[in-house]
Amino acid sequence: MKILWAPWRIKYILGKKEKCIFCDKVKNNNDRENYLLLRGKNGFVMLNTFPYNNGHLMVAPYKHVPDFAGLEENELGELMGLVKKSTQILKKALKPEGFNIGINVGKVAGAGVEGHIHIHIVPRWEGDSSFISTVGDTKIIPESLDDTYKKLLAAL
Repeated sequence: MKILWAPWRIKYILGKKEKCIFCDKVKNNNDRENYLLLRGKNGFVMLNTFPYNNGHLMVAPYKHVPDFAGLEENELGELMGLVKKSTQILKKALKPEGFNIGINVGKVAGAGVEGHIHIHIVPRWEGDSSFISTVGDTKIIPESLDDTYKKLLAAL
């Protein structure tokens, strides 16, 4: 039997489940605790607390809509501006060699939060997927969320 210790997940497992992680976290105004990095007029950037890689950010509108049809042109433009700003912050703080930037619309497309459109920004480095990802079906995140958040805030 393989055992992978992940004690930080107990907070998620036992914690209160939000109706919408984006709406709930942005409303309570505790940006540091919720890893909100940047607030704009129509949208915001937050660190993914269950990341694919260090520095995995999510950009979302304040408006709770399931797809782009529910957003005005200026809101869409600001989201893209936040994506641009996020990649600049990540380059400065973590020096990735590339990015995966994507949007999952709907459950069948892989959206973990179906009703609130959001954009994933995943920094990538050469060799960041080691053998354990392939043979152990396990992903290693080498830095704590708190440390990553502090680095990204400093890069702002």
